[in-house]
Amino acid sequence: MTIKLQGRGTSHSRSETEIDGNTVVIDEPVARGGTGEGPSPTATAYAALIGCTNVIGHKCAHKLGHDIGNLAFEMEVDFDRRGVLLMEEVAVPFTAIRLDVTADGPCSAEALQEVAGETAKFCAISKMFEAAGTALRITWRKAD
Repeated sequence: MTIKLQGRGTSHSRSETEIDGNTVVIDEPVARGGTGEGPSPTATAYAALIGCTNVIGHKCAHKLGHDIGNLAFEMEVDFDRRGVLLMEEVAVPFTAIRLDVTADGPCSAEALQEVAGETAKFCAISKMFEAAGTALRITWRKAD
């Protein structure tokens, strides 16, 4: 499958990309010279991990017959900004990502771990980060 996108830079920091009939705005915050009309490119990259984990997690749960309910996410990203600041080339800009996933559904803790294992196999964004050398830790748990 080949995916084609179109985009345009509307300023030095802001871009618009047409994706699936939607216009996605990526920008820098005002403090960094942008308009703040969208998330930064780097924030978009790690936010995509939450989105992919949510979608693939639910697909895996459905396939396995587990009701995981809704998922909540908490993430910490260790980001080596030397590259984006043009100080020096950085081989792995996102050095570590810690993502905690909490499910509020009625499935058992064991079933949730089964979903987590399957999600790790199929989430394209987590695979991309891992292939890039990011130390990725994703922890799944049931809500209290």
